[in-house]
Amino acid sequence: MAPILEARDISKQYGHVEALAGANFDVNAGEVVALIGDNGAGKSTLVRIMSGTEPASSGQLIFEGKQVHLTSPVDARKLGMETVFQDLALAPHLSPVQNMYLGREVMRTGPLGRLGFMDSRSMRKGSREAFEKLGATVRNLNGPVGAMSGGQRQGIAVARAAAWAQKVIFLDEPTAALGVVQTKNVLDLIRRVSAEGIGVVFISHSMPHVMDVADRIHVMWRGRRVATYRKEDTSMEQLVAAMTGAVTQEAS
Repeated sequence: MAPILEARDISKQYGHVEALAGANFDVNAGEVVALIGDNGAGKSTLVRIMSGTEPASSGQLIFEGKQVHLTSPVDARKLGMETVFQDLALAPHLSPVQNMYLGREVMRTGPLGRLGFMDSRSMRKGSREAFEKLGATVRNLNGPVGAMSGGQRQGIAVARAAAWAQKVIFLDEPTAALGVVQTKNVLDLIRRVSAEGIGVVFISHSMPHVMDVADRIHVMWRGRRVATYRKEDTSMEQLVAAMTGAVTQEAS
């Protein structure tokens, strides 16, 4: 099976700091790939590049067998890729519904739509369905998300990405601010999304969560991938060893 998304020999420098040093990555349609590594290993930098948030210094991105050049997250979204970043990228002064449809507003039909009137009822319905599918607790669909708890904001961001992703979804620490019930809902959602044929890239420091949902696990160390394991062929001890540099060559 050809990967739906592949990163080849990606490097990234910030001045004299080398964040990525020839990193490789691939994810297939309908597959959950966990991306793990210690702080500073380059995980989030690689995701920012693959999601179009920032450019690589060198290397290639291959999407559905063709090289692509992503200049912004909009380019990634046009290809069907959505991202939940650690900072969530929500507009704090807007409501959950407005955040869900930010840049994708549904206009009313007929003359009112041509005059710029939005279909608020349709967007509320779509948002409520997305939150219920995740099991996210969003008590006030009209209040600003900046006034909500970290768990509620996390649920909104994850639900938004899952609702719009068509090909690939990147989840950067999606369970970090969630309680037990919402964490289970997110992990269940990851399984449902992958079952629909969408590739899931899952960054997490939680080894139990990784071992629970991942099909394959990519380990990064000092800006590059040093090991790739299938879940059934590895153990937490092996993963920790690779994360600390004990494994210095890619494994299959």
